Amino acid sequence: MAGLEDSYAWCRAVARRRARNFYYSFVLLSPEQRNAMCAVYAFMRYCDDLSDEPGANRAAIERWRAALDQALEGRFDGHPAWPAFHDTVRRYRIPREYFHQMIDGVASDLEPRVFETFEQLYRYCYQVASVVGLSIIHIFGFESPQALPLAEKCGVAFQLTNILRDIREDGERGRIYLPAEDLARFGVSAEDLRAGRRTEPFLNLMRFEAARARNYYREAMPLLGLVEPRSRASLRALISIYASLLGRIERADYDVFSRRISLSALEKSWIVLRALVA
Repeated sequence: MAGLEDSYAWCRAVARRRARNFYYSFVLLSPEQRNAMCAVYAFMRYCDDLSDEPGANRAAIERWRAALDQALEGRFDGHPAWPAFHDTVRRYRIPREYFHQMIDGVASDLEPRVFETFEQLYRYCYQVASVVGLSIIHIFGFESPQALPLAEKCGVAFQLTNILRDIREDGERGRIYLPAEDLARFGVSAEDLRAGRRTEPFLNLMRFEAARARNYYREAMPLLGLVEPRSRASLRALISIYASLLGRIERADYDVFSRRISLSALEKSWIVLRALVA
């Protein structure tokens, strides 16, 4: 059984290794907040892996859900993340239902994904991304309840960005996240996405979806003024990294099939520096 300090060290190592975008913003936080962010990230990362790893199945996810319930009560099954996770949830009073909603979202990825409407996709984005934002603003600190719907919108913006970036990889897994109503509107088929057909209808679809994501970024921006001042640089960096990724997708004219679009470590470091002095 890992002790509390060992557990936090393990979570920090996971975040350094796996949190390609999140971790850059963590460095602008206090050590206590950084530890808490890493603990929440380690939980979320393991959730996500449960639906993506070879042999993923519902039984494993339900075992993780049961272990979560035990860990929230201070009873740990030996997973090294639990002591740090329990300490973080208790210290920052993060509502427990967020973590169950995250598990619900990743469990839905076990089956091939088809969303008929944007409302259905929004619900999925809420479960796998907005609940992350709702969790971490408790670590950032806030007083106004207006921060909650803004954190929800921020999570949706991040997830829409991820969906646009990962169309090729998701198609290979049998997952089409863009709503069927949008594909029909622009004359794009699921097979077009799986085959990587970068046609004019596809580009029109992508412009539409990118504009939708961009609108959620704009709507979420007042959140910066609602978190505690000491946390604003970190949140600004996090939003800027994801918004810049969306910009990179746009500037690449939505060529998400030939390569995985990303920001370099240097670019993300520069965003962090700008956020610090803004």
